[in-house]
Amino acid sequence: MTETIGAEPIRIACFGAPGSYSAQAMEDSFQGQQIAPTFCDHFEDVIQTVASGTVQYGVVPIENSSTGGITEVYDLIHKYDCHIVGEKYVKIEHHLLALPGVSLEDIRTVYSHPQGLAQCRDFLKHHSQWKLNPYFSTAQSAELVAKMQRKDTAAIANTTAARLYHLDILQSAINDNTTNFTRFFVIAAQDEEREGRNKITLVLTVRHEPGALYHVLGYFFYNGMNMTHLESRPIKGRPFEYFFHIDVMGDLQDPGIARALDDLSKHCSYLKILGNYPADRGGIADEIRSDRGKIGT
Repeated sequence: MTETIGAEPIRIACFGAPGSYSAQAMEDSFQGQQIAPTFCDHFEDVIQTVASGTVQYGVVPIENSSTGGITEVYDLIHKYDCHIVGEKYVKIEHHLLALPGVSLEDIRTVYSHPQGLAQCRDFLKHHSQWKLNPYFSTAQSAELVAKMQRKDTAAIANTTAARLYHLDILQSAINDNTTNFTRFFVIAAQDEEREGRNKITLVLTVRHEPGALYHVLGYFFYNGMNMTHLESRPIKGRPFEYFFHIDVMGDLQDPGIARALDDLSKHCSYLKILGNYPADRGGIADEIRSDRGKIGT
């Protein structure tokens, strides 16, 4: 990171450990800035640390192109009243890592984050004799394998983790989907009016009546707002009722969009803006858009 003389480093809570995909998202999001990261084992630890003011920002994964949304993170951002101030996409390339000198035939146990295991399901099916152990994060799984010094144990993680923890890559690119990406949120305790903000994430509930969701979603269409993501989440203690987490393109400073959302709120049981921030652009984000354009060709 580039240091600014006399400037205090930016305090950031990050899920996982050095070498994790979350760490990469953090470094990409704050490129060229001096940072002081705190790594956390659980999503709630990250978000609670941000809400308490202990750090200025947090970085957490929110959805993966293979396994879908990480709805727990939406719940926690909502619960702790944090704000989404940025996003970052990271390409996921999982490898099977083990101690130097270990062969594939030696492996009996594999550690990784549950998402890492799920994203390598096809590869792991061919090794059904292996015991799969979910762990805190991919990078922490690599760190654990290095500490255990067992030749029958491996981890699923990235090349950075392999380098940091002095592990060999036994099998490269084992994720099922070769175009595998994870989207991360940058969160803060207070909202920020960042330049170029053009994406809105909100949570709402609709009235428990026929056609309610159809009419609510129609507001986005008829106001020319491009919806890019829709995720449902059961409401605790209210069977068969749901929170809907929605991403839509727009800037709340635009009077038309502000008016449309204000009007929409009158037709919802509940509506809250979780953040209005700049959509990720360039690099991985453009690669994703390019891949989308190939669908059906």
